[in-house]
Amino acid sequence: MNHDHVRGLFSQWKRGEVIILGIAEPDKQLIAKYKVSENLPDSIFYPNIESMLKHIKPDAVLAYNATIDHLAVVEAAAPMGIPVMVEKPLATTTKDALCMQSLANQYHIQVLTNYETTWYPSTQKIFAMIHHDHAIGEIRRMVVHDGHQGPKEIGCSPDFLLWLTDPVKNGGGALMDFGCYGANLMVWLMDGKAPSAVTAYARQIKPAIYPNVDDDATIILEFPGALGVVEASWNWPYGIKDLEIFGQTSYLHALNGKELRRRDSTDYFIVATDVPYYKDNLSYLADVIRGKREPGHDLSSLDNNIIVVKILEAARKSAKDGKKILL
Repeated sequence: MNHDHVRGLFSQWKRGEVIILGIAEPDKQLIAKYKVSENLPDSIFYPNIESMLKHIKPDAVLAYNATIDHLAVVEAAAPMGIPVMVEKPLATTTKDALCMQSLANQYHIQVLTNYETTWYPSTQKIFAMIHHDHAIGEIRRMVVHDGHQGPKEIGCSPDFLLWLTDPVKNGGGALMDFGCYGANLMVWLMDGKAPSAVTAYARQIKPAIYPNVDDDATIILEFPGALGVVEASWNWPYGIKDLEIFGQTSYLHALNGKELRRRDSTDYFIVATDVPYYKDNLSYLADVIRGKREPGHDLSSLDNNIIVVKILEAARKSAKDGKKILL
């Protein structure tokens, strides 16, 4: 439970959208904290995932822990045929991501990744306009801004900060934390294809606060006929997750999860974000488990997120070496 996104799960639990059968958590301080704040019973806590899965038979395991520990969750759940959904990104390294893929294939389970932006109506509307309605012609440029004032500045918990600002446990700083969103979206918009090359720049604007990791990054993805620019930062004056698409004939701008604008020539138009899609990760996960949805190249899919991890690994190397990295 050392990922603050676990609070979202507790909200879903309180609304009756999920049954929590067990929580694997070795940190007694964290257990005490959430037992009080969420009114959780003693009976659902276990010291580790192995002991937990000996006592319960869940439909799925959700991982709210450090990114580097995602692999261990899949290693424990896969042999028991239990699907896993992790918080973004999938892994810190390509090696770990490919190990998860091997386990998923061997034991015939789903390994999914949860991003907030997947459930934005504006995100899904953009995809429909591009790929179903062919409203803007071929994609020429994609720009994503993702970030906020900084995890410490916005009040992330000490338990979350401890690993989020660790270059090994998180794999980096803002580049990993927010760069993954843009990579995920761009691979999806390009029909599941990986970019041919990655160039990245990472900086420490606030070394006194984040001495061990980058807090500002720009990642450039080269696709055939299109360019993607991911701007990820812990230095925005406000929280932002937006998406701009420049096509042959039109421009789309998702300002946030609900607001979408289109520009043809000189005029802007408000676009209704009315595409029916899943409201959140649990409704999607339930349909995947029940065989009603095949992830394919979805934003949550393993195929997409292995490419995302490859992009992030290449971005770290590019930023370190000052060179373009060919995938």
